[in-house]
Formats: sequence, structure tokens, C-alpha cells
Amino acid sequence: MPFTRDPLFWRAGAISSVTVMVAILVFLTADTLHAMTPGETGSHVPPYTVINQRISYEVDPATNDWRPVVGRKELIFDHEYTPAEAADLMRKGKLVLQSRACMSCHTVFGNGGYYAPDLTKSWLDPVWQQTWMPVTQKKTKDEAIAAFLMHPERYPTWSRQMPNLNIQRDEAIAMVAYLKWLSAIDTNGFPNNFGQRNEGR
Repeated sequence: MPFTRDPLFWRAGAISSVTVMVAILVFLTADTLHAMTPGETGSHVPPYTVINQRISYEVDPATNDWRPVVGRKELIFDHEYTPAEAADLMRKGKLVLQSRACMSCHTVFGNGGYYAPDLTKSWLDPVWQQTWMPVTQKKTKDEAIAAFLMHPERYPTWSRQMPNLNIQRDEAIAMVAYLKWLSAIDTNGFPNNFGQRNEGR
């Protein structure tokens, strides 16, 4: 076919292909950003103020997948955070996670080191009520987590000891808030079997 020998044919084909792919990429980027924006309607990511509410993990009968369920008011550190305060806590909590290189040992959304537990749903782990509240002698889960983060050397964790990372009280509060918010993100059942493990299945 003589037209296939024409460089304009190949140039037009390349331009059309690139144009279509750029349009698809723009659409997918916009859709992903919408799905990841905290508090957006239809987003998998809740607003930061979800830290003021109870979060549980239940099977969704429609999909048979485990999903976080946001319920009644359940404050952390006896304070109801405004949207601005909650956003500031999220920023600070993420900075603590990054500045202490937590992901060298832990994972978040499956990314990071595999030496210590995944933190994605750590707020929902019943071990805080069953073990750490009695061990730390704290009356609430948020205070037990904060106590552990500030002084892990006081509470040995089997053969893998978490080092003291010099986390101050305000940083521990921010980290607890960040972990609670993380647990409310709909991760389509990740970590795998987390809900079944916690039910003893």
C-alpha cells in the first residue's frame, strides 16, 4: 500500500495515538484524585474529622468485602476536633511517620518494611483493648497507643522491640489521630483477612 510509505501517514497515526492516550490519562488522573480526596462524595477516603467518630470494620453484605464503618461520636483525647484542627493533626501525624522512618519497619497500605505490623488498620486491632490498655494501665485505646509510642521500651513486644523514637506527647496525639483516620479509609479489604483474623476465624 503506497500510503503506508508516506511519512505523513505515520506521523498522523502517532499524533492520534498520543492524543487519545493523553485524554485517557487525564480522565484517569481526575478520577483517581477525586477518589483519593478526603471527604469528597464517592471518595474512599473520609474527611479528617472522622477521628471524632467510632470506626469499626464489618462485612458489607452487598460485596462480601470488609469495609470500615463510621458510627456515632467517639472522641480521642476527650476533644472534638474542628476540620482545621483535624487537618493539622493529619499533617503532623504524617510528618511523625516520615521523620521517624516508621516505614523502615512497618508498612502502610502494604508499602514499607515487613519487619513490624502493617499500620493501615492498626487503630482497629483489638490487641489495644485486650493487651495494651491493661499493660499501659490506660483507660482508653488512644491513651494506650500514645503511651506506647512515647515509651515503647517500657512495654516489650515479644522478640521484636520497638526502639524509643523520642516521640513527644503532641506528636503521639497526632500519630494516634493519623492512625485512626487511616483505619477509616476504604482499602477494598486490605490488609487481606484483617477482619477475619480479628474475629478469630
